[in-house]
Amino acid sequence: MNEPGILLTDLYQLTMMQGYFAEEMRETAVFEFFVRRLPPGRNFLIAAGLEQLLDYLAELRFTQPELEWLSGCGRFHPDFVESLAELRFTGDVHAMPEGTLFFPEEPILRVTAPLPEAQLIESRLINIMQFQTLIASKAARCVLAAPRKLLVDFGMRRAHGAEAGLLAARASFLAGFDGTATVAAGRQFEIPIFGTMAHSYIQAHDDESEAFVQFARANPDHVVLLLDTYDTEVAAHRIVSLSGILQDEGIAIGGVRLDSGDLAEHARRVRRILDDGGLSSTTIFASGNLDEYKLRELISVGAPIDGFGIGSRLDVSADVPYLDCAYKLEEYAGCPRRKRSEGKTTWPGRKQVYRIREAGKLHGDIVTVENDPQPGEPLLQLVMRQGRCLNRPAALSELRSRAAENLAALPEGLRTLECSSAYPVEISGALRDLARTLDQAGS
Repeated sequence: MNEPGILLTDLYQLTMMQGYFAEEMRETAVFEFFVRRLPPGRNFLIAAGLEQLLDYLAELRFTQPELEWLSGCGRFHPDFVESLAELRFTGDVHAMPEGTLFFPEEPILRVTAPLPEAQLIESRLINIMQFQTLIASKAARCVLAAPRKLLVDFGMRRAHGAEAGLLAARASFLAGFDGTATVAAGRQFEIPIFGTMAHSYIQAHDDESEAFVQFARANPDHVVLLLDTYDTEVAAHRIVSLSGILQDEGIAIGGVRLDSGDLAEHARRVRRILDDGGLSSTTIFASGNLDEYKLRELISVGAPIDGFGIGSRLDVSADVPYLDCAYKLEEYAGCPRRKRSEGKTTWPGRKQVYRIREAGKLHGDIVTVENDPQPGEPLLQLVMRQGRCLNRPAALSELRSRAAENLAALPEGLRTLECSSAYPVEISGALRDLARTLDQAGS
């Protein structure tokens, strides 16, 4: 599959650019990306995807084949298409670092660039930032639901496309997962990779015990055997019987996997069988339609499960498949702009978010205009100037540590899987005054 290129956008971005070209509108524009409201059941979101966005901006350009296609599609003037040959992103980007928790009404990213450039990137920017933020935020809920358990992303096969599967592995690791089954993510992002075996391996052999032995010999340093192809408890007894043979060959059975049925009850039975057979160090790993709610249920009943593979429901964020997010114009040619559409009003001007902590916990945020300093830590940082990244991308381990620190700082009431109380986000007086002035002026 080829890289999607700059034409992975909505048509109206290009038709608006053609209008800007005809009117010679190239003054500086300021757009901000934010979430209007939290999805049902969510208490917070985690910013993710910035590295991929900055890569996109740094490489932004039209190829000759793309220009030829635009010329031939019948929608665009030749002089406009010709102008696109020299287009590059020359703007500035301010953003919350990846791994930062954020809340509604807070800009997590600000783009300051000539209007055509800032307009063109809208669709892909939302595409990149929304997806990883969505997955990281769901993964964080799994981390909170199953503390100190091994958590592995298992969802690539049902992700909505190759890029989604790869970036879901990155986003979930950033949020606190221990690794992924997606091999390409291990190579590209240096994420630890985990895997076991499929039922087909067992079925391809005439004898289940023989399948276990041959798999262990082929993968002696990573032996995790799947128990539920036929009868889970019978398979557990077989593993106990085989453990001595494999031990004589220097092979230890590291773990077993459960993938169906009543996972808690099977885990209890299998744990007893393994312990009685001298395999107390063999771990139990579970998978199969898991999400944060199922994890909480299994933890609450004391299921003796050491780790979990979280698949489809994570990689497609099944209960919340999209965010009510937007990328909106807040200033043009030095003048603040404000959208006043019913139910979709925006706060105008360049903004900053200040975060206040008390006793190490998140206490509240203040959203204000850029030149109105407030108590607390300013969250938006300059990460790109005139189209060039200011620093090398942070290591994924650093982003992961930031996310863990942010989650640890969450007030107790916001660590639950249900909405209990809203995190306080204050809109400053200066920002309200600016909005009021624009409203009174009718612009």
